[in-house]
Amino acid sequence: MVLLDKPAGWTSHDAVARLRKFFGERRIGHTGTLDPGATGLLVVGVGNGTRLIRFIEDLDKTYECEIVFGSTTDSLDDSGRTTAMFEVSSVDIERARALVADHLTGVVMQVAPMVSARHHEGKRLHQLAREGIEVEREARPVTVHEFSLAPTSDPTVLAARIRCSTGTYVRVLGADLGALMGGGAHIRALRRTAVGTWHVESASTLDSPVLRPMIDLVAHLNSHVLDDAGVDDARFGRTRARWDDPGPWVALDSVGEIVAVFEEWNEDRAKPTVVFGGR
Repeated sequence: MVLLDKPAGWTSHDAVARLRKFFGERRIGHTGTLDPGATGLLVVGVGNGTRLIRFIEDLDKTYECEIVFGSTTDSLDDSGRTTAMFEVSSVDIERARALVADHLTGVVMQVAPMVSARHHEGKRLHQLAREGIEVEREARPVTVHEFSLAPTSDPTVLAARIRCSTGTYVRVLGADLGALMGGGAHIRALRRTAVGTWHVESASTLDSPVLRPMIDLVAHLNSHVLDDAGVDDARFGRTRARWDDPGPWVALDSVGEIVAVFEEWNEDRAKPTVVFGGR
């Protein structure tokens, strides 16, 4: 795996293409697309590691950004066209914090912006937006675990730190807060600082990407060491009695290499759904 600090101006797809060339490996994938203007942590699977990406897709993510009050844009961030202006001399941060606590923390219903990567009938929403097409989008629940605000040197701008469930649009949170404050807002300087327990401080760059052990991709899962017979059973896809701790479970051989990842088969059994090695 690679923990990558994606720079601004690169799409997540561009970053993956660069890594494919660097490592000479076509099997590279990531989880959690970042907009071109956003920076920060992109978790990348390389080679066999791509088979483990699905086990990290639902991890919480942490972002930092600035919320600019007094104007809205069609992209909900500073890359878009200004759509409205509001008279704002300063932002009452205590009122903003109260509104966040009451309306933008916990389970929040969100509508995906048209300038997003979500699919609609085989096309991404941002592709439709570029064609001048707007479609109805269903509101979906997301969870905002933390939404903290701090002042900046500009009285019309607040710094935000947000920890949320996957699929949350930080741009929408910024726009919603602006509306709740009685005007409008957009975000800028969006940066993803963490995915699960991984932090951007441990990430490498596109110029010098660092390969990490594949097992790091599933370090957040419970793991168990199998004996030789258990290893053979796993590699042949045989179910086994499930472990007592919560799954999915990483099965290791005696030297600590990944043999398989087991998932719940029924209330009593576990099944190896991703298997490495084999005979």
